[in-house]
Amino acid sequence: MSSADHRRVLPAGEFSAWLREMRAALSCGEDSDVPCGDCCACCSTSHFVHVGPDERDALAAVPRELTFPAPGAPAGHLVLPYDAHGRCPLLDARGRCTIYDRRPRTCRVYDCRVFAAAGIPADRESIVRQAARWEFTYADEHARAEHAAVRAAARFVRDNAGLFPGGAVPEDPAQLAVLAVKAAGVFLFGGGEAGDPRRPAFGSEIAGAVVQAVAGFEGDGEADSSSSGADGADS
Repeated sequence: MSSADHRRVLPAGEFSAWLREMRAALSCGEDSDVPCGDCCACCSTSHFVHVGPDERDALAAVPRELTFPAPGAPAGHLVLPYDAHGRCPLLDARGRCTIYDRRPRTCRVYDCRVFAAAGIPADRESIVRQAARWEFTYADEHARAEHAAVRAAARFVRDNAGLFPGGAVPEDPAQLAVLAVKAAGVFLFGGGEAGDPRRPAFGSEIAGAVVQAVAGFEGDGEADSSSSGADGADS
């Protein structure tokens, strides 16, 4: 890709519509409809891919000899590594996924527009460049307020780790961006005005609201705001 291509703006879509779709993907495992074009940066930058034990199609499509047990995860959770060039071993010579219709949930949900939404850089330069090209549009002022709320959530969690139980906040940029999407509603009250009576007044209250928002979003009944930190919002 030429330097001119790296500077070319990519239409990311209308923000509110994207946010709804992203939250649905994270909540229900629905596919993210990312207009990747010829880009395969996320598949070529030395990332491990998690495969859950319930992903029968993916498990049937991925050669078992390419996987190994996911560190720190329960039995049955696997990781698909990358090759000596940092590429997913299931890419063909042209950078296309050979199991696209049966790809793991991690790949289905991944959307590098989340970095543009949260206003934070990715952890790989090629993804940073791609994410920087996305440009959202806004149907109305509420859409702009939603975007501001996602960015405010990312900033708050990043800058206030000590307010969360055990100081547990995501260090991985993708996990932080996903957390911001899940917890954006905490920062959306009245468009974010400081005088809105529904807005938590103190940092500790905001942190607690973030934890509760993530627990409510995931809806698994296992998260406990008294003991779980923001790091429980991994994708």
